[in-house]
This record gives sequence, C-alpha cells and structure tokens, in this order.
Amino acid sequence: MNRLESALQLVEDGKIEEGLKVLKKLREHSTDDDKYTIAQNYYRWGFVEEAKEIVEELILRYPDEGELFVLLAEIMIDLDMEEQAIDILEQIDEDDPVYLESLVLQADLFQMQGLHEVSEQKLLLAKEKTDQETIIDFALAELYSSHGEYNKSIPYYEKVLQENDDIAGVNVNARIAESYSATGKFEEALPYYEKAIKKHEDSNTLFGFGVTAFQAKFYKKAIEVLTRLKEFDPDYGSLYFYLAKAYEEEGSLAECFKILLEGLEVESLNKELAFYAGKVSLMLGNKENAEKYLRAAVGIDPGYIEATLQLSKFLLREERFEDVVECLESVMSYGEYDEQFEWDLAYAKNKLEQFSDALNHYRHAYTSFKETPEFLEEFGYFLLEDGKRQEAINVFKELLRLDPMKYEVEELLAELE
Repeated sequence: MNRLESALQLVEDGKIEEGLKVLKKLREHSTDDDKYTIAQNYYRWGFVEEAKEIVEELILRYPDEGELFVLLAEIMIDLDMEEQAIDILEQIDEDDPVYLESLVLQADLFQMQGLHEVSEQKLLLAKEKTDQETIIDFALAELYSSHGEYNKSIPYYEKVLQENDDIAGVNVNARIAESYSATGKFEEALPYYEKAIKKHEDSNTLFGFGVTAFQAKFYKKAIEVLTRLKEFDPDYGSLYFYLAKAYEEEGSLAECFKILLEGLEVESLNKELAFYAGKVSLMLGNKENAEKYLRAAVGIDPGYIEATLQLSKFLLREERFEDVVECLESVMSYGEYDEQFEWDLAYAKNKLEQFSDALNHYRHAYTSFKETPEFLEEFGYFLLEDGKRQEAINVFKELLRLDPMKYEVEELLAELE
C-alpha cells in the first residue's frame, strides 16, 4: 500500500485528522492523477472547498478533460452555485466521453431552477446522441412524472424496465404503477404494483397499491393490501380512511368503524377520520357515538363546515334545538360561516319561540335559498304565524312559481288574498 492509499485508509478507519494531515503534505508533491484521486475523496467526504481548489488547479493544466469539469460542476452544486455549475458544464466538448453525463447533469440543474422546458431540451439532445443510455430514458421519465405529464413518462419508464427494474435506487415498476394510477388507469396500474412489492415492499408503494385497488373498485384487494400495510407500518395514518372505505363498500360497517377507531388512535387529531366515524355511527344506529365523533371533528377544526352541518342536522332530528343554537353560534364565533347555518338557526330558534331572532335568520337565509321550495314553504308559514301576512303571500307566490303542484299552498294563498 503506497502513502496515498495509507492516508485514504486512515480517514476511512476514522482517524480523520491524522489522514487529512498526511494528505495535505502529499498534495504538494503528488502526481496529477493522485491529486485527482485526493480531490474525488475530499468531495466524497464533504470537504468541498479543498476539492474545488485541487480541481481548479488541474483544469488549468488540462482544459480539455471533461471529467474535471463534471467534478467541478458537482462541487459547485454542493456549494449552491448552480449557475456557475451550468457554465462549467457548457464548456464540455461534444466529442468528450462525459458529454452525455454533462447534459444529464445540466438537465437536473435546470429542473432544480424550475426551467422544465430547458431541462427537457438537454435530455432530448442527449437522447439524439445515443439511444443506448438507460439513464437518459429514466431522467426523461422522472422529468415528465415530476411535472404531472404521466402519459409522456410511461413509455420512457417502460423502456427502462426492458433493461432493469431498479435504477438509481428507484423501483421502476412502482413508478409506472404510480403514473398509470395518476392518469386514472387504475386497472392498468395494478399488475405493476404487484411486481413492485415483490421486488421491494415499502409503505408508500403498498399505500399506492391499496388506494389504486380501491379506486379500481377491487375492494377485497384494497382490504388485503392496506391490511398488510397496517401490519407492516401501523403508524401510516393515511391508510385507515381508505381501508375503512373499502370495508364500507363491502358492507362491513362494524369493521369499517373498528378501523376508524384504530386510525384515531394513531392520529387523534385527524378530523376526516372523526367525521367519518360519526357518519358510520349514524349508519349503525349508535346516536351516542355519532354525536361524540361529530363533535370531535368540529372540535379539531371549527372550520370543518361539513362536520358542523352534519352535527346540526343530527341535533335537529333529535329536536335538541338549544344544542343546535349552541353548536352553530360557537362555530360562528370562530369566524366560520355557511348559509345553511342561517336556515338551521332560524328553524331552531322558531322552535325555541325566539321569534325575533328566528325572523332575522330566515331573512338572511332567504338570500341563499330563495330558489329552494322547501325553504320558501317553511319561511312562508313562519311569516304567517308571525303575523306578516303580506310578506307570507309574496313568499308563497315565489314557491308556487317554482313548484306549481303545491295545491295546498295554492288554496291557502287564495284564502289569504
């Protein structure tokens, strides 16, 4: 083992200070090849400034060596000097053996800067130079995929797959599956997911597989895959919603509810799971649980309008009008609002004989629901009972315009007029 190899080994063995001290002395009297080796190792260990100094010195002596320019560009990227890295790479001659590598690196840099089209041009230029480089097909596939152009990415991934099902640590079958799923071709995606998890089972791929099976309406398959994910990685919070939905689609409401509770143990502040648990409780006829989980969803996020409306509807059905008012006014105190709140408050306050408040809410609701026959009928009768005869007549006329089949209202209107 020569002195350079010994110095490098010292660093690798953890004797960093001793190794670096030897390397510093060796740099002064090394051959250019050895200096290049030292620079490469400096770069690998993260001593980028030291690596840069050596490579710049070598470039002065070997201005036609593309390898030096590629290494210097990589160093510049580590120093967050992307513009300088691009300038360096553009100096590499077309005949240089590393020209294709430089184009791929430039494409990465332009993509990092958000210059999608320039990145694409660099890769297509590299593709023109050679059709044998799998890495270029992969880079194009990744570029298109990252910008949501999945139909463009799939043929390139397929081409890569002909050579290898794993490249740069990426599971190519998983990428194709994700691309098909993203374009809505769920059934086409499933065989690729099968191959992907045979090669390597990871949480994200299993989740994608399960959700895609669900979207393809293969609910039993979705249950099988998402259950496997639950065993593999029980803290993967997103799985519980889709696993519960799959059980619901299979008609297993009790199992659906059980999965939702398991999900809430993992993510106690997941408002969607709490809301869903409330809805499923209603389907199961468990009013106590329904209220508990609907209130939990609203408590997690007072701005979760859908959950608030569902809770309000439940309380109205139970004729708990004071609770309706308390619930909606509480949410509104956070600055949240929906037109339906006005109608629900109007109805509840009418039942509580708070007629003046009820009238205000009905009038506010009228703006949004003046084309809704059910609202107009309810509002009309309220106005009549409140002694506002002419206003009631006007509202009933609007109702008959929308629904001429309301004969009892037509008769009432005739009496009123």
